[in-house]
Amino acid sequence: MLARIYSAAVYGVDAYEVEIEVNAAGGSPNIVIVGLPDAAVKESRDRVTTAISNSGYYWPRGRTTINLAPADIKKEGPSFDLPIALGMIAAAQEIEDDLFDQFSFVGELALNGAVRAVKGVLPVALEARRRGKRGVIVPAANAAEAAMVEGIDVYGMQNLRQTFQFVRGETQLQPVRGDLSQFFATHQNYDVDFADVKGQGHVKRAVEVAVAGGHNILMIGPPGSGKSMLSKRIATIIPPMALEEAIETTKIHSIAGLLTPEQSFVATRPFRSPHHTISDVGLLGGSAIPAPGEVSLAHNGVLFLDELPEFKRSTLEVLRQPLEDGRVTISRAAGTITFPSEFMFVAAMNPCPCGYFGDLKRECRCSPVQVQRYRQRISGPLLDRIDLHIEVPAVEYRDISSERAEEQSTAIRARVGEARARQQTRFRSDKKTTCNARMTSRAIKAHCKLSDDSQELIRVAMTELNLSARAYDRILKVSRTIADLEGAAAISPDHVSEAIQYRTFDRTLWV
Repeated sequence: MLARIYSAAVYGVDAYEVEIEVNAAGGSPNIVIVGLPDAAVKESRDRVTTAISNSGYYWPRGRTTINLAPADIKKEGPSFDLPIALGMIAAAQEIEDDLFDQFSFVGELALNGAVRAVKGVLPVALEARRRGKRGVIVPAANAAEAAMVEGIDVYGMQNLRQTFQFVRGETQLQPVRGDLSQFFATHQNYDVDFADVKGQGHVKRAVEVAVAGGHNILMIGPPGSGKSMLSKRIATIIPPMALEEAIETTKIHSIAGLLTPEQSFVATRPFRSPHHTISDVGLLGGSAIPAPGEVSLAHNGVLFLDELPEFKRSTLEVLRQPLEDGRVTISRAAGTITFPSEFMFVAAMNPCPCGYFGDLKRECRCSPVQVQRYRQRISGPLLDRIDLHIEVPAVEYRDISSERAEEQSTAIRARVGEARARQQTRFRSDKKTTCNARMTSRAIKAHCKLSDDSQELIRVAMTELNLSARAYDRILKVSRTIADLEGAAAISPDHVSEAIQYRTFDRTLWV
């Protein structure tokens, strides 16, 4: 007897259909799983048979062959437990396999038959809808996540027995409903606000410019000056995610297993702040079967690296590709996978190991050699990819104690949104360019034309500060963003002057 069940597996950020064939034949009792299964899939043989027995069913007692197709892609994880179990029961009871054709099944089984949560349910539901399935059957803990996919019925199951009875029509269940638009509209709130930050007006201005153009930013200042506090609030002034952006971001978080029944959808901009001991694989992504790293989990959001020089230099260097291309490609023996990684890069650091180099009130205890070694942990090419370098001084007492109300994130976000709208209009014919920071050389020539006065300003800056060609492009991009914030069609010398001021620290501090 041959039974056929449909499931799905995740490859990269998308899912693909897996056809599970269970064939029961005579001969000595033996269960064989083929189709490039990993260790977790092979172990499902013992979990599934025990779960079937404890659920009151039986499986074929002869030779049972379980094939996972397509056979040329490696299968990983315990998500095939539920469909394999259903296939074995169907083969033992000689049930027609077209009974299962309407659904896609995923779920891990406990030994008592309970269905446990698995990763990647959102892309699985999207693939089932694309395949024209009537519904997708998932663990109850994942039902809210899958229900965010409109146009397909989602059923959350507690155990194997309930699942089999539902498919046979012996039990009636109502599909789990999720109003994605309503959830999306009501969960775009942040717990922090720029109004919490006292003083630092020029730093807030620089952050606003950075967000308006999607530029990367580095903040340099002594301990306690508010660098981390400012960074954690950057996501609150980025324009809200579009629904398509939110779905793409949620898929990545689903694959990484970061979603919960309470937080089944990512409706706000991600903010990722890994510790400085993170490995190259943890930041970029990888392992034997490539999984998303922090740069991909920050997709459409903010990646914040605090104490930048404390990160291993090799770890920082892997940021070059995602910063330039907005995606990261990982090659392993199991295959090559590309993950999206369009994020705003925000970094913070002290000016020296003790943190008080150049401070007028506290003496620096570091020797010149220590200061130089500390700064040289960050390579020039990485600094060139950071558009704005900002000094963040210690906050004065009068600012901390002031009762003056600071500007809220909503007001700043409104200005940023207007600037982003101008950029979208400008780049409407170029789908790859979403903001000024992503402009190509051709786009810079077309949209960043300068007057003679502005050209002279940049010429002097390039000569005096010994800036690189990449820094020149960055100045033009930031100048364009400053003009967009003011609603100006042309770039003026004032815009260029402000943009140059945001590039001075890469030379005054690093030479």
